Amino acid sequence: MTDEPLWLQVARAHVGVKEVPGPKSNPKILDWARKVGRKAGIAYTDDSIPWCGLFVAYVMQAAGFTPPEIAVRARAWADWGQPCEPQLGAVLIFGRKGGAHVCWYLSENKIAFQVLGANQNDSVNVTWIAKDRLEASRWPPGATLPPRPVRVIGAQAPATLSTNEA
Repeated sequence: MTDEPLWLQVARAHVGVKEVPGPKSNPKILDWARKVGRKAGIAYTDDSIPWCGLFVAYVMQAAGFTPPEIAVRARAWADWGQPCEPQLGAVLIFGRKGGAHVCWYLSENKIAFQVLGANQNDSVNVTWIAKDRLEASRWPPGATLPPRPVRVIGAQAPATLSTNEA
């Protein structure tokens, strides 16, 4: 979709990347950590470590933005950039049991946001997350916000919403 922000286009190119079950790790995920470098905030050595923040950092860096310090922590993104209304391409931060989750807004309906992110069922994919879990919505620093929020109303959310993106 050419009307999407560059970072969403970059992220979409990785849909389908999955963790490797067991003691091995997906070399692509480990390569993202290498490319993000110190901004990852930890020595990232295994794809069993939550990697939603790592993926957002890798994509945003590839699109020309500097990730926050300790970018692997989803809540580190809650103060990054500038606040905005949820809209196409916004970085969304959700609370979850034991932590948080970071991903990008694609669309919404009355009860949920459709999001693109990583470590969602151990892969990069599109899923639905309940609106009542939203903690923050952010726009990249220095990027121009659209003149009015683009709020795409998506299809009906599935009967089951994502509840744990760890």
